[in-house]
Amino acid sequence: MTPETLKRQAAARALEFVRPGMRLGLGTGSTAKHFVELLGDRVRAGLDVIGVPTSEATRADAVRVGVPLTTLDETPHLDITVDGADEIGPGLVLIKGGGGALLREKIVAAASDQMIVIADETKLVSLLGTFPLPIEIVGFGQGATRLALTDALKSLSLPDRLTLRMTKDGHVFVTDEGHLILDAALGKIPDPQALAARLAEIPGVVEHGLFLGLAKVAIIAGASGIRVIEQS
Repeated sequence: MTPETLKRQAAARALEFVRPGMRLGLGTGSTAKHFVELLGDRVRAGLDVIGVPTSEATRADAVRVGVPLTTLDETPHLDITVDGADEIGPGLVLIKGGGGALLREKIVAAASDQMIVIADETKLVSLLGTFPLPIEIVGFGQGATRLALTDALKSLSLPDRLTLRMTKDGHVFVTDEGHLILDAALGKIPDPQALAARLAEIPGVVEHGLFLGLAKVAIIAGASGIRVIEQS
């Protein structure tokens, strides 16, 4: 099976958690895009739900397939959020933000009773860190912020390989909120909690891609079928 086929299978399984009347967080990325498209099929068949998109790209996809939308200002409490992940570690700790929407994704996930992660089996890892950790920063004072990040990573004996994210056409990548992203190539993150705490202390850091304690269910599609992992 192709990776896209597996992603769609995971997305289809996540639809079984959706009930009429639910308020849904709609994730960003290639796997979440499958969920939005399949949700659109259900909506056109009569399912009554409303969604909060985590990016402008997801908003456009939802509008295209007919999923009704709201905002967290209008609907501040959600039932479930369905989103993908770049890495899924033990205890359903995640790295997210490969698509650049980590800030909105984390806000929406935190506003939900339950976060469901959908992915193909290649996203399961024994230790986070192979995928570069996205760190969202403000543009002002980025040199000082980068220096503080370097010091923080060194204090945890982590490499300080930070790369400013660029677009495919060579421009600086800017998030939907107008921020920049530094991708930290760490290799291994033995203590995600300690790293998250250190990053949160740096004023120029808006958010980071460590999603800890948010995901409650992971739906993993592989060659042998669908695996559902639940975290209490």
